[in-house]
Amino acid sequence: MSVKVQMIEKILETKNLSKAFGGLVAVDHVNFSLSRGELRSIIGPNGCGKSTFFNLITGKFKPTDGYIYYKGEKINGLSIYQIAQRGIGRKFQVPSIFGALSVYENIQVPFFSNQKRHSMFMSRNIQKEYHDKIMSILQDVRLEDKANELADNLSHGEKQWMEIGMTLAGRPSLLLLDEPTGGMTLGETRATVDLIKKISTTLHISILVIEHDISFVREIEGRVTVMYKGQIINEGTFEEIHRDKTVRQIYLGRGD
Repeated sequence: MSVKVQMIEKILETKNLSKAFGGLVAVDHVNFSLSRGELRSIIGPNGCGKSTFFNLITGKFKPTDGYIYYKGEKINGLSIYQIAQRGIGRKFQVPSIFGALSVYENIQVPFFSNQKRHSMFMSRNIQKEYHDKIMSILQDVRLEDKANELADNLSHGEKQWMEIGMTLAGRPSLLLLDEPTGGMTLGETRATVDLIKKISTTLHISILVIEHDISFVREIEGRVTVMYKGQIINEGTFEEIHRDKTVRQIYLGRGD
């Protein structure tokens, strides 16, 4: 009797990935993999290489050494645009929005940039279909009631959610979130936890989060990768990471 073994597909993988800036090694031979549909957090002290790691994945930086694979394809050397077109979306720590446009228009801009047909060449049925999709994105990020609001009038947390929506409008398969709760109130942080978990489960998007808020990382409930001095030093559940004496010493400031 033959037994079929179900293989977990990797959406992202790095092999011996390194980046040096002169004599400073920011990312040091990192071997990392993320499964399709997985929600993962990356933690570590400032300067440990987290943002540089994101910059390598998205093509902003070119690796000094090693390889990056997305859906099995080596993406070393591709431009930021080419990598984004393949389905990797990134939300930066500081929201980058069009303040003078409405919330709806902020989603509309990246949405239509990802479409082959533009509004002047579409039938009314297609226009309605696209409108419904944009409103669905706004619903996903809890902003459907503020579609006509100027983006500048949103709270800080709402601007963060809108930029997540702008990234979703590009239809990514992998979403990179750089400190998505930075500057948020406690209530906004809790709502963001629910939002990210909803995106992960209902939209089936793989999500990789850089975050400093340990409470947020615990509530996300995904696996955690710990970086230190450009290297991955541990991976596991939040409970496993929290019990690790080395992690507690270098990240939490205590080894007890």
